[in-house]
Amino acid sequence: MINRATWDRVDAVVEQYRQVAEQHPEALKQIALAELAEAVQQSNAIENSTLTLDDTERILAGLMPRRGDDLREVYEATNLAAVTSDQLADPAAPLTIDLILRWHRMLLTGIRDDVAGRFRQGDEWVRVGAHLGANPDFTADLVAEALTGFHQEERMPTLERIAWFHCEFEIIHPFVDGNGRIGRVLMNKQLQDVGLPPVIVRARNRRIDYYPQLEQYGRTNSHDGMTRLLVLLVLESLHKRIALVSSRRVIPLAEWARTAGVSGASATNKAKRQTIPAFRVRDRWMIASDFQPGGR
Repeated sequence: MINRATWDRVDAVVEQYRQVAEQHPEALKQIALAELAEAVQQSNAIENSTLTLDDTERILAGLMPRRGDDLREVYEATNLAAVTSDQLADPAAPLTIDLILRWHRMLLTGIRDDVAGRFRQGDEWVRVGAHLGANPDFTADLVAEALTGFHQEERMPTLERIAWFHCEFEIIHPFVDGNGRIGRVLMNKQLQDVGLPPVIVRARNRRIDYYPQLEQYGRTNSHDGMTRLLVLLVLESLHKRIALVSSRRVIPLAEWARTAGVSGASATNKAKRQTIPAFRVRDRWMIASDFQPGGR
């Protein structure tokens, strides 16, 4: 469970962000577009894509990577970018089964056209490690029930509800392919719907801080771990936008630590716990140059 002090801290940063959002809507739009390639690369990397961020940026600019790459990975980058751009461009679109299927069709076009835009059916069973996805006969109904539960649940805090839905969606594993990437797009859609910025689930530590949370839900039906992860990711995304819009410049966290007389390891640990307003750009921790411990 997330304690009250943590929720209060989230609420305080959200309020600060909302003030920034009201004054600088165009800046926030540009920040989301600027991190598109990184969001795409990281989400695909979770699914074992070998494309680097530089590769992904070249592909999204209409160029080919400098090295020979699997054509599937090129499609994965362009298609996920299209889905993410669609999500960002139409914030008023309601989250429905039709929208989920449309995004899945966009994601797998040119990759698996035979299964694009539909849930698993017939004998299309899927397995991830020791986890077996839901019976194909019931995937459509299970996703619909999860979506209804998400919309109607009023007891959980919003971020907890989003974490629960993500776990439930991934445990159902309703598609033959593309479950993780669509699930993370849906997470950002749900954040967008409540006026919060998108998050980037990072590939580097996925076997430590992401997969175990899904496994925990599958074993115990507890989404507490995923909620904790989502809270950290949201705080990081909020801190990033507040810093970029409100501060004169942002600098590497290591540079700030030297100036502040803080060890690099301590600063990184604080960043990971989001007890300082640090954030990652191109997988490198950054912070506002004018941040003073205890100052905000």
